[in-house]
Amino acid sequence: QVQLVESGGGLVQPGGSLRLSCAASRSIFSSYAMGWYRQAPGKQRELVAAITSGYITTTNYEDSVKGRFTISRDNAKNTVYLQMNSLKPEDTAVYYCNTYPRAVDNYWGQGTQVTVSS
Repeated sequence: QVQLVESGGGLVQPGGSLRLSCAASRSIFSSYAMGWYRQAPGKQRELVAAITSGYITTTNYEDSVKGRFTISRDNAKNTVYLQMNSLKPEDTAVYYCNTYPRAVDNYWGQGTQVTVSS
């Protein structure tokens, strides 16, 4: 059974930065594209960023985070990262990782809370 464990969230002031990590219990990254998703209070979960598998990867981002967030992966460490810069209060949410483009229900972890507030 695959487990995805997110970490790196916290409380940060507007304009600050955080780096999220998502570690898998076994090596699925080499075969799957991965995504970071987020869910804000009262809203549906949405895709934030995604990265393909393979030696040469491509990425895509939700419009509101383009130029501020960077997704990357380290298959040797079974880990995918989300570098978040210039954070805004509207980025406040619980952040999750999962496969992309189709998330697997059984893979959802606990997520990591990101709160952007002064």
